[in-house]
Amino acid sequence: MSGLLRSRPATTDAMLAVFADEATIRHALAFEAELARAEATEGLIGLAEAEAIAALCARIAIDPAELAAEAALAGTLAIPLVARLRAALPEAPAKALHKGATSQDVADTVLSCQIRAASALLDTDLERIATALAALAERHAATPAIGRTLLQDALPIGFGLRIAHWRAGIVGASDRLRHEVEAGATLQFGGAAGTRAGLSGRGSAVAARLAAALRLADAAPWHGRRGGIAGIAAALAILIGALGKMARDVSLLAQNGIGEAREPAIPGRGGSSAMAHKRNPTGCQTALSAALRAPGLTAGVLAGLPAEQERGLGGWQAEGPALADLFLLAAGAAEAMATVAEGLEIDEAAIARNLAAAGTGTDIGESAALVAQLLAPRN
Repeated sequence: MSGLLRSRPATTDAMLAVFADEATIRHALAFEAELARAEATEGLIGLAEAEAIAALCARIAIDPAELAAEAALAGTLAIPLVARLRAALPEAPAKALHKGATSQDVADTVLSCQIRAASALLDTDLERIATALAALAERHAATPAIGRTLLQDALPIGFGLRIAHWRAGIVGASDRLRHEVEAGATLQFGGAAGTRAGLSGRGSAVAARLAAALRLADAAPWHGRRGGIAGIAAALAILIGALGKMARDVSLLAQNGIGEAREPAIPGRGGSSAMAHKRNPTGCQTALSAALRAPGLTAGVLAGLPAEQERGLGGWQAEGPALADLFLLAAGAAEAMATVAEGLEIDEAAIARNLAAAGTGTDIGESAALVAQLLAPRN
């Protein structure tokens, strides 16, 4: 059972690949291979042993379903993975494998690698949104439209001001996520109790080499400090919420009787199985569904912050699935809203008609100046 009928409508193929079983195994094998090479360079194991370990990690074929069943019994992926590698190695490299590391080192480092790949993938669609919304906001900065507060007609605004606010929220959330990923998605290498014991005082040097090989920032062990992961989860939820804000507004503007903006018409998208005349805002639906799910996933990560002593029980084990789901939802929402932003249909006649019906005049205040301020490059 692949689960694609449930997962794929909410995300993208590219993000599914980042968190696929094959990717998880690949990162775990890279951790073991590069750890061995780093320790050999620091004289902690033999070069021949390190090369044997690395060669095995490069060629071994592992059935994800079998490994998953074994991990369910062991409690962590690393235990059956290391056991398989040791069983396939001669005695000397088998003893050298995984030296000074612990299961959580593997799990957290794999998650960090996937987080960085996922964040980079998100950037493409987020940049599409920012670019498209900037152009629309500038074009309609001085287009008088009825503003709405508490879901009722209010005073006029520049239609582009509403769009500029969508963009500012999404850009700000994107910046926050990049900052949290840079600070929190780092190497984890501390060993059994987070002290790097058994490495003859060379643990820091090994960690630096390992981090460089895996293209991660080096860091002191953080087994019991989960604030970095929680920050990433919270930033993802804020980003998804910002995308949801845009989706909510577009869907309201697209309602019958308002009709000021609507999603682009795309074959196979937005139809109805029962009503052929309908044009549903299904891109907005994807983003709003993500925004409904994200807070609960984030709350689960936050609940794990009071970790027990040097390594918690149950808290960090809950983070990986939640972070994966949050990135999957963010990817689906970002891709959907990028498509909406790039093809958003704005009906100026409907905007003018609704403004005239409200009878509030056409004074849009400093809307155009505010649009310029919101679109100005950030320092």
